[in-house]
Amino acid sequence: MTPADVRALALALPEVTEGDHHGRNAFRLGARVLATQWTDTQLNVMLDESTARAVDGGPCALLWWGTQLSGVRVDLATATPHLVAELLEEAWARRAPARLLRERPPKG
Repeated sequence: MTPADVRALALALPEVTEGDHHGRNAFRLGARVLATQWTDTQLNVMLDESTARAVDGGPCALLWWGTQLSGVRVDLATATPHLVAELLEEAWARRAPARLLRERPPKG
């Protein structure tokens, strides 16, 4: 996966915008960061603790902000597009207001 692939997946989610976050490219829903392109081959995705722990391993490693588990760091060289899309969707759903969740068509 490339940064362009990640960008396309992230920006396909309702109301997601792209911008700078401390010198790195980030994807936000409103003011909340969903994911940050850490390097060309690493993407940080903000997830809740249980989801982060569930996907830990393989292309995903736990992402810590001090002592707080804040999501996963995804190795884009080994991650599938499906996995990255699922993680971005999960981060989006976690931050989306009820209005957007109601408007989102069911997956499938």
